[in-house]
Amino acid sequence: MHAWYLTVPLAPLFGAILAGLFGKFIGRTLSHMVTIAGVAVAFIASVVIFQDVQAGNVFNGSVYTWMTSGDVRFEIGFLIDPLTTMMMLVVTFVSLMVHIYTIGYMHDDPGYQRFFSYISLFTFSMLMLVMSNNFLQLFFGWEAVGLVSYLLIGFWYTRDTAIYANLKAFLVNRVGDFGFILGIGLVLAHFGSLDYATVFARAPELATATISLIPGQEWSLMTVVCILLFIGAMGKSAQFPLHVWLPDSMEGPTPISALIHAATMVTAGIFMVARMSPLFELSDTALSFVMIIGAITALFMGFLGIIQNDIKRVVAYSTLSQLGYMTVALGASAYSVAVFHLMTHAFFKALLFLAAGSVIIGMHHNQDIRYMGGLRKYMPITWITSLIGSLALIGTPFLSGFYSKENIIEAVKFSNLPVSGIAYWAVLIGVFVTAFYSFRMYFLVFHGKERFRNAHHHHHDAQEHAEDHHDHTPHESPWVVTVPLLALAVPSLAIGYMTVGPMLFGDYFGNAIYVADGHSAMRELAHHFHGAAAMGLHAVATVPFWLALAGVGLSWFFYMKRQDIPAMLQKKFSFIYAILERKYGFDDFNDWFFAGGARKLGGGLWRRGDQTVIDGWLVNGSARLVGYASRMVRHLQSGYIYHYAFAMLIGVFVLVTWFVRATA
Repeated sequence: MHAWYLTVPLAPLFGAILAGLFGKFIGRTLSHMVTIAGVAVAFIASVVIFQDVQAGNVFNGSVYTWMTSGDVRFEIGFLIDPLTTMMMLVVTFVSLMVHIYTIGYMHDDPGYQRFFSYISLFTFSMLMLVMSNNFLQLFFGWEAVGLVSYLLIGFWYTRDTAIYANLKAFLVNRVGDFGFILGIGLVLAHFGSLDYATVFARAPELATATISLIPGQEWSLMTVVCILLFIGAMGKSAQFPLHVWLPDSMEGPTPISALIHAATMVTAGIFMVARMSPLFELSDTALSFVMIIGAITALFMGFLGIIQNDIKRVVAYSTLSQLGYMTVALGASAYSVAVFHLMTHAFFKALLFLAAGSVIIGMHHNQDIRYMGGLRKYMPITWITSLIGSLALIGTPFLSGFYSKENIIEAVKFSNLPVSGIAYWAVLIGVFVTAFYSFRMYFLVFHGKERFRNAHHHHHDAQEHAEDHHDHTPHESPWVVTVPLLALAVPSLAIGYMTVGPMLFGDYFGNAIYVADGHSAMRELAHHFHGAAAMGLHAVATVPFWLALAGVGLSWFFYMKRQDIPAMLQKKFSFIYAILERKYGFDDFNDWFFAGGARKLGGGLWRRGDQTVIDGWLVNGSARLVGYASRMVRHLQSGYIYHYAFAMLIGVFVLVTWFVRATA
């Protein structure tokens, strides 16, 4: 099986290298063929490995040792267990769909080969992250996906907004990663190993250990380590207050919004916390922290989705909100539910993003939903897949999102953490909000009167559509776009129903996820679970179902029946609208405090440092010195060769004297 394990990350890497370094020579068609082939091979290998693990063959071992330092070995190694195989299937499948879709979406882009190279490199990095069996390789994958995300957000590097966004994503992620690497450092310092198995085995003995970071204050080692690791997850999975980069990341092309900022990279943080369950289970403080951060993100990022007009930003805020849900589940010790939601969400959210991209192609790259409407009859496949994605997102019974979301809400209800009450209300209200903004977008785009006749001067970018503007009628996208949509619609419909039993209440995860006896949420859930069908039917009697229905109904009333109401409410509650419009002021604060602070610091250093010290004393001072010396030397510069020779001899004499005295 070793060969299979290695194939999974190396096949996309091979494709990325070919398309990236030799893309100019091999041309567009060959570039997309090698990268798609690489990811397809990785997907097939993942399926084989999945079946092998289902048969009970779990693998944990080192591939090679990178470096040894004292007793610590820094290794590249794989841990193949049910949690890993599930992540591998999600990553490779969604990535394969996005690769195919990209042929259609990036068709006219000059950076075609570069784009394929980046997304393949991303697939490689993400697979290294999920397959790793030690913190070193986890960190390698972690930073690599961050790098690729940076390269792709700034893919259209002539746009100022894209460059601003990719820098922002990079810097915010560095803040999270700083916490993450401190956490890894503490693990190495106290456990003496970076290998998961060793660390998890030693964790219980260190459960009561304390460290004093500030003299005189004792903190639990586990709490500090877990919170630091989680800060890494907050950066990657865009949790409040490190969420500010994700909406801006929509400046990148749509395929990466789907792949990176909805399905795979942002879920790395969730996956990592689930993987670290043996550590997190030892600290209720850390779990409470995780839960409260998730609750804030789930609710407040949903509110922002209501007022967005850019089709991709609506979906971006919904991603933030759903990541908040997963985080809340992690806090409730319902790791399997969090990872289950990660999986179902990956399918329907990638579907929603790719459908949004298909709409953007149909609208000739105009992303403003105020200039759409009535697209249902022009783009039937995009319409039906969007509807499926939206229904799955809001938790329609029997669709994939329903099983994961409903279980998250129940798990929080049964959690015994002190903050679970607040979190429960946050995720409950979040259901209504999600339904409202999802269907606001859906109605504005696919129903109602057509508003795109007057939209042709709202183009984002001139370089992308040199096509003829006389024909403004949208039309269905080419098959390379619609096939991935249909392929993602199938799991969005069925995967929850099929897998909820084994994954949450069966023995699917085995030993991959550990839950301490004190945290009873999952046991309570299992007690109430009587099969997927029964759960779907029972939904009609639950609060979330009616909240979602109310959200859709209100949305229909506002955006289909009485379009004057939203405008009126906007005027009446202009204060609240202004707060949402400014995204609660996080960006303004960051610009003022961090960016402005850096500029002030730079300005101060420039005034006091550059002008006074460097220019005043060093540069001008040395200039004056040189001027003085050169006036003396001018007498020597007379054009007589023996004068020069004399000067050289003097110089040699001076140097030798100085050298001898220095060595003596």
